[in-house]
Amino acid sequence: MNAIAEALKNAGHKVFVFEFPYWQKVRETGRRRPPNPAAQLDQAMLDYIHTLDLKHFVVMGKSMGARVAFRVADAAQATAAIALGFPFHPPGKETKHRLNDLYNQRAKNLIIHGERDPFGKRSWVEAQSLPSNVQCLWATNGDHDLIPSKGVQKQTNESEHDRWVWVAQQVSEWLESNT
Repeated sequence: MNAIAEALKNAGHKVFVFEFPYWQKVRETGRRRPPNPAAQLDQAMLDYIHTLDLKHFVVMGKSMGARVAFRVADAAQATAAIALGFPFHPPGKETKHRLNDLYNQRAKNLIIHGERDPFGKRSWVEAQSLPSNVQCLWATNGDHDLIPSKGVQKQTNESEHDRWVWVAQQVSEWLESNT
C-alpha cells in the first residue's frame, strides 16, 4: 500500500494513509495480533476520515481494509470506494462469501483483483452477481497482493515494483475518468 500511495502522490493525487488500531499495536510491539471487530474497524476509519474535513474523496483499502472502505463509503460520504485485493471469501470456502460488503450507494466503485487470488479467483468472481456499481479490473496472474508468481515475474521481466506502479496507474486513470 505504501508503494501505491507514493505512486498516486507522484501522479498528483492527495493521499492520506490510515492505519487500523490493531495494526498500530503490531508496529509498536512487533507481535502479530488479530484485527479488531468489524464495527471497531469501520468506526476507526470513519473517525480518521472526519478529522480530515474532506469534500471530494475516495476511500481505498487493501484486503480487509477494502471491506471496510466499501462498508464505510456511504457514511463517510465518499465519492467512491476502491479495493485492492478484495477478500471475496476465505481461501477454499467459497460458500462463506463476503459479497454483502460490496453494496453501497456510491455511483461507481472499483476493485483491482488478482486473477489467481485464493480469496476469490477470477472464474469464481465472474460467476457471482456483483453490484452494478462495482467494476472489476484484473491483475494478470496476480495473487492476493496483485503480483504475479516469481516464475511469471522471471518470464515477463515484471518486478513487484512494476506491478505496484501498474496498479497505481490503473487507480489514477480510473479516478480521472470516474470521479
